[in-house]
Amino acid sequence: MCGLAGEIRFDGRGADVAALERACECMSRRGPDGSGIWSRGPVALGHRRLAIIDLSAAGAQPMVDPELGLTVVFNGCIYNYEQLRDELISAGYRFFSHSDTEVIAKAYHRWGTACVDRFKGMFVFAVVERDSGRTVLARDRLGIKPLYLDQTRERLRFASSLPALLAAGGVDTSIDPIALSYYMSFHSIVPAPRTILNGVRKLPPATVRVIEADGTSTDTLYWDPHFARDPQRADWSERDWQDALVDSLRTAVQRRMVADVPVGVLLSGGIDSSLVVGLLAEAGQTGLQTFSIGFDSAGGESGDEFEFSDIVAEHFGTEHHRIKIDSSRLLPGIDGAVGAMNEPMVSHDCVAFYLLSEDVAQSVKVVQSGQGADEILAGYDWYPPLRDVPFDSQNRDGAVDAYRNVFFDRPFDSLTALLQPQWLVGRDEPREFVARQFARPGAETTLDAALRNDTTINLVDDPVKRVDNMTMAWGLEARVPFLDHDVVELAAAIPSELKLADNGKGVLKRASRGIVPDAVIDRKKGYFPVPAIRQLEGPYLARVREALTDPAARERGLFEPAAVERMLADPNTTRTNLGSNALWQLGLIEMWLQAMGIR
Repeated sequence: MCGLAGEIRFDGRGADVAALERACECMSRRGPDGSGIWSRGPVALGHRRLAIIDLSAAGAQPMVDPELGLTVVFNGCIYNYEQLRDELISAGYRFFSHSDTEVIAKAYHRWGTACVDRFKGMFVFAVVERDSGRTVLARDRLGIKPLYLDQTRERLRFASSLPALLAAGGVDTSIDPIALSYYMSFHSIVPAPRTILNGVRKLPPATVRVIEADGTSTDTLYWDPHFARDPQRADWSERDWQDALVDSLRTAVQRRMVADVPVGVLLSGGIDSSLVVGLLAEAGQTGLQTFSIGFDSAGGESGDEFEFSDIVAEHFGTEHHRIKIDSSRLLPGIDGAVGAMNEPMVSHDCVAFYLLSEDVAQSVKVVQSGQGADEILAGYDWYPPLRDVPFDSQNRDGAVDAYRNVFFDRPFDSLTALLQPQWLVGRDEPREFVARQFARPGAETTLDAALRNDTTINLVDDPVKRVDNMTMAWGLEARVPFLDHDVVELAAAIPSELKLADNGKGVLKRASRGIVPDAVIDRKKGYFPVPAIRQLEGPYLARVREALTDPAARERGLFEPAAVERMLADPNTTRTNLGSNALWQLGLIEMWLQAMGIR
């Protein structure tokens, strides 16, 4: 829902409204239904609207509440806004709209920054206090909605997308070598606050930043889930955990039906999205639209999972859309997806989500998706090897190395053969980052620490970012019930053996029996396939070659020419630890930098 932007000046000058207008125009596809700019002295806010709740002009943003002296811009959805609205009315507040944006304003006025503890949803918002000049920025617990920052001594700019900050101008676009080492080692994930660019940072998830008029600021982390067993549930049976998980998901799915427009489901044919459909059907939802995507096969890999999505659609009687992507759309789809990325993301799923969203947006404005289940419930094949790795409170090097061995793209030392010397950093920053995460309290075992890292770090800056960027590129809002924070907290407490059962996500698979067809539960785990990217050849290989041999790439000099030539000559042999095409990883970052106009 939407894109927001803002500028705060610390040098006594007025906010640059023209720069803000450029930023908002860059986000027009995130918010095609309206736009607005508000400015007052050193502060300005901008907004692009995707109308989902309160479609009237009363819900437009930036929203000014003159009675409270607050101005708000907001991206996302507060699913429990109606309950909060009733509570605030009972406390004496008067409302002029039926939007969740106004609920944020009133909630902030009543509870201050602690209002975020009451919100169930996905959100980024900025609140400006008229009388104090204070600005408050906040991001949801799982970082589902993004917020990028460009700060200098003179001013702070922020926006829902990194390209919007580039459009505003004045960004330091030099590459951060440490971020590059993350990109090359950590499955293209660059944890907050870094991005690949030195001049752009991002607000971490579950963070409230209070910025005073003089530019000083304080951050508060308001949510930090514990991945440990709950003594109060020590006597729970396997069935108790299954029932609790399904009950929590029922609530999460129903919360995400809050909208004044129809809500559909992205149906991959896997258990996660199938269960979302099943729970909606169980609740009596009728006329539900579901959407599946498929590509041509390549390199011996199937390009669709229609066999399983068809089973689910027929079983529940949904209005199903089978979207088969003609090969003529794939190559331009790659460039479109890259241009929609806030940061370079190596997963070929990006292209699939981009093309799927293009078609889905012609039918609905909001969809639910099964994203996040694998990270919170141990669905990936790198989790079982961590089961018995000791988690020594005095020395966790063994646990950190075990995680690195199953998840990192390649050994740190191997970067010397890929990156030119000026981009090499002396320390293995990604490993040190994981070591700091594993050293934090709140995880009992190596698997707990890995799941916490994947849920609060990796999920935020890979799958969740991917879904937001690709859907919002077409004005489509994606909602993720498995990342309801109540579901995440419950999943974190589930005993490891229940999660790892049945080759991963065992507790979910067993809980789903009787709700979704057994054929979907018992199938081999699938992925969002785009075979032409995993097996580079023809025009797709040519596109990667073009990016890596472009004059801008040669001048930038990220990669060792000999390594590039070797991979271009044999494009499908070198793979990362998790099986991604290594040549695609190199080509993708150059495609992104060139798409952003960065020389």
